This record gives sequence, structure tokens and C-alpha cells, in this order.
Amino acid sequence: MDKKQAKERIEKLKKEIWRHSYKYHVLDQPDISDSVFDTLKNELEELENKYPDLITPDSPTQRVSGKPLDKFKKFKHPAAMLSFNDAFSKEEMGDWVERNEKIVKNAVKDGYYCELKIDGLAIELIYEEGVLKTGATRGDGLIGEDVTQNLKTVASIPLKLFGKYPKKLVVRGEVFLHKKEFERINNELKKKGEKIYANPRNLAAGSVRQLDPKITANRRLDSFAYDLITDLGQKVHEEEHKTLKAFGFKINPNNNFCKNLEEVE
Repeated sequence: MDKKQAKERIEKLKKEIWRHSYKYHVLDQPDISDSVFDTLKNELEELENKYPDLITPDSPTQRVSGKPLDKFKKFKHPAAMLSFNDAFSKEEMGDWVERNEKIVKNAVKDGYYCELKIDGLAIELIYEEGVLKTGATRGDGLIGEDVTQNLKTVASIPLKLFGKYPKKLVVRGEVFLHKKEFERINNELKKKGEKIYANPRNLAAGSVRQLDPKITANRRLDSFAYDLITDLGQKVHEEEHKTLKAFGFKINPNNNFCKNLEEVE
């Protein structure tokens, strides 16, 4: 196989691996066995090892890559990442609606698009020409930390977008840890005599901030995208979810449109 043939084969393998990875990690609908998937990845790695100049940032082999960092670089968000307000009663929800009405008349006349709040770590993802360029933590809302190497290890975060995408895309979401993984990791830490984590959120946050991406990869983090910062003509939040899903992001399936506050409750 000459270099031209290798390049064609690499591109085909990347597309196949992206598709199967999406079906497994995002849709939870695997259509091939783990052994077949590993065979595809191994072939890709062998070709890239033979022709290292054909390795691209969006290659599936680059999910876990790079040397451990000394520290994280600061990253300025293109727009402020605001925190969520909590409401714990019907009265507090009513007060929230009144505040919205004072700012924008009939702000909620068309209802509410509701989604579960995931107890994880807020992140921002920036794509250029469809490829993941930067991944950052929220930080203080204005300045976060560049944790791109670590977020690349999260299998549900696409390294390359599907479909017709803009030149630049800014997306926000949450990285979290399933309870089963939380228990697995804490059990491993106990056996080593090391300090365990108090809850999945702390462990997810600690995993994203590991200086060595190999440690993050071992934590098996998951992610949901929920906010589209780039203006693509979306008018309501539900449209953002549909657009994000079309680009290949994993979306929380427990979302629902509610006509009024009574349905929300």
C-alpha cells in the first residue's frame, strides 16, 4: 500500500470508527462487536504509525494523546458562562416567572422547554472547520482553564462534527460521571489506600483537571451538550437541542416541552 492508498484508507477508517463510536457512546446502539471495533482502530493506528504525517487532530487515535502538562493555561470565554439559579418551591418558580415578565413581556407565553440539571462540571467546546479546537472549564464565568487534552478523552464528545457545520461553533454542556463508574473508581482508590471522593461531581471535576490525560481517560467520563452559543438562527431552546444532536453531540433524552408552570411541576 503506497502513501496515497494509505491516506484513502485512513480517511475511510476514521469515518467508520466515528460512526460506530457515535452509535455506541451517544445513541447506546452498538452495531458491531468490541473485537471488530478494536480491529478497525488497530488498523488505523498501524497506518498512522507508518505515515505519521497523515495523523490529524480529529483522528480517533488522538483521543488520548499528549504529554502530561505542568499546569493548565487560562482561557477567556467568547461570552460569559453564567451560573444557574436554584428554585426549590412553587412560590420561587412563580417569582422567577414574574422577574422574567418584567424584563421581557410575554417571555414565557409559548411555554417551557425543560431538561434535567446534571450534577457535573460545566464545559465549553469550540470547533473550527468542524474539528474540536478548544475545550475549557467554566472557571469564574469569564476565565476558565484550557482542558482540551482531557475533554478529548470523553468518548461522547465528538472530535469532528457531523453534517453541514459553520466555520466556527461554540457549544456548552456538562461532563459527568455515572454512579457505577464512581463506585468503581472509589473501590480502586480504597484498595490502593488512597483518599476516596465524596460524590460523583467532585470526581468528575477532579478528573477533568488531571494534568495527565491518561488518568482522565481511565475515569470514563460522559457528557451532555445543552447550549448552542453560535447564532445559527435558533429561536427557542428546543431548536438548539435538535441542532446539537444533528452535529453528533450526546443530548440528555429526559427533556420535555411544558405548556405552563403546572406541567413543569
